[in-house]
Amino acid sequence: MPELTGGEIVGRTLSQYGVTHAAGIPGHGVWSLLDGFLQDGCDIPLIQVFHEQSAIHMADGFWRSSGRPMAALTSIGPGAANQLMGLATAFADSVSLISFSGGPATHMRGHGIMQELDRHEFNGFQSAVGAVTKRHFEARTVAEMPFILHRAFSAMLTGRPGPVHIEVPMDVQAAAAEVALHELAHRLPTGRACPDPGAIDDAARVLHGAKRPVIAIGGGVISADAASELRALAEALQAPVVTTWQGKSGFPEDHRLFAGAVGQTGTTVGNGIAAGADVVISVGCRFTDWSASSYRKGISFSLPPGKLIQIDIDPQEIGKNYPVEVGILADAKPALAALAAAVTVRDAAAAADHLAALDGLKAEWAQHIAARTDSTAFPFTSQRPLRDLRRVMDRDGFVVAGSGNPQGAVKQSFEVYEPRTFMTSGGYSSMGWAVPAAIGAKLANPSKQVACVVGDGDFMMTVQELGVVAQHSIPVCFVVPNNQGYMSIRGGQRKITDRHVISEFTKPDGSPYGVDVAEVARGFGVRAWRVESSDDLEPILTQAISADEPTVVEVPTARDAAGPWVPGWWDFPVPAYITDERQIEYWEGRAEEQHL
Repeated sequence: MPELTGGEIVGRTLSQYGVTHAAGIPGHGVWSLLDGFLQDGCDIPLIQVFHEQSAIHMADGFWRSSGRPMAALTSIGPGAANQLMGLATAFADSVSLISFSGGPATHMRGHGIMQELDRHEFNGFQSAVGAVTKRHFEARTVAEMPFILHRAFSAMLTGRPGPVHIEVPMDVQAAAAEVALHELAHRLPTGRACPDPGAIDDAARVLHGAKRPVIAIGGGVISADAASELRALAEALQAPVVTTWQGKSGFPEDHRLFAGAVGQTGTTVGNGIAAGADVVISVGCRFTDWSASSYRKGISFSLPPGKLIQIDIDPQEIGKNYPVEVGILADAKPALAALAAAVTVRDAAAAADHLAALDGLKAEWAQHIAARTDSTAFPFTSQRPLRDLRRVMDRDGFVVAGSGNPQGAVKQSFEVYEPRTFMTSGGYSSMGWAVPAAIGAKLANPSKQVACVVGDGDFMMTVQELGVVAQHSIPVCFVVPNNQGYMSIRGGQRKITDRHVISEFTKPDGSPYGVDVAEVARGFGVRAWRVESSDDLEPILTQAISADEPTVVEVPTARDAAGPWVPGWWDFPVPAYITDERQIEYWEGRAEEQHL
């Protein structure tokens, strides 16, 4: 057996396990680990980012767009702590990636060495990282490193996806031992978790009498590569399909049965058709408050009186927020295939009324959104740039949506057709995610177009990563609607309290303050445009998305331009000192919530 250092073991193992990209920032706590990547047996390039959080977000985007893991590496202390935001985002959205950080040498633990947290426990970082990962490991010897690595990959790649973290103490990185690297193929299970046949039969019986079935899909459909099985079931049942934040792209949005998004910023189509369902089949869907309109009956779902068939790979999610008629613990792909084979195929006549209602809702929605998508106003609406971007992008191009108004607007107004071609930070809704995530998506899919639609507030949180695309000539197109503030937050504040606080970018005299986004991009060496008229928008987007280089398109957006429509409900308490109809409406809505 060869004698390898801890750093060499990490580098060689990642290479053998199929990891092709890694990103991070160096520090004294990880010198020996990073140096191991320069030794024989590791052919993974290291990409230098400008903030540790971005390395995790980059790996996040890589996974979401490809289903393949990427690694992120950083030092001890602040460097490791800066990873927590990215890990929490990946954990909330069930994204697999592997993160490494340095740690205090084993013989120094608890002595309060530089960048160690030791007041409550030796090396207290363990407590923080454990809350935001699927599994966390701390190596104590070089000899156990191969075991830890294959266990980390097993945790990351099986069951419900999630991020894993390994802390490698400084002395373990540098010390050597005779070890054999473990072959991953001999350490992972084969196949997928199949459903109980009895549960499938029970679900088929429930569906046999359904007149208004609806399928609600979450990210589990995409991570299970179950799009074709989903389509087969939907067509067999003639059941409309609605999507959550993470389910978007799991079903082609130009299909007759696509009904749109559900939730607070869903669509009137998605909410209307799902709320009226007599049977809902949910697949890989957690029923978060955003996607279920805070569980208010009749807004996004009505469960009961509607019956729920819930398919999920995580038993904790089944029945968590709604009672189930049938709970099916399984991977989405075999479960959907089994259910499609078991159900009675509905003929067109049986589904005619249901689909006519769907067509009517779609026609109303199209008319409703046209005033914003087709607007020639300047500064722009939130929706018009999305119309023009969709026109100039390939059908299989990737769109990455930042938080806030762009997130909801893309969800409602930008059609996608292929699995994984839409990405956004969902459950944790992290600002600063979109820019590095888009870079990760392009690294994973170099031959595909990648556009990142990100508001100016979100963009400025990780704008420094433009340096990465400039250094490495990574052709991502960043479209930045600039409305000089956190306008989605301002809108919510105004709705609840009739005023707003620190949600606009303003000078002391109250006049607007704005960043010249295009000039900032040029400062990084990135080609950039600022759109100055409605007629210039589509031609500029055509140049930007087609360029074989990174590009930024700044799109001035009216501060009072509405973001997404809000056809759903969100449980947002009204301050007690507001005693008008807003208080009454809030408590009326809360009384109709079904989750309790």
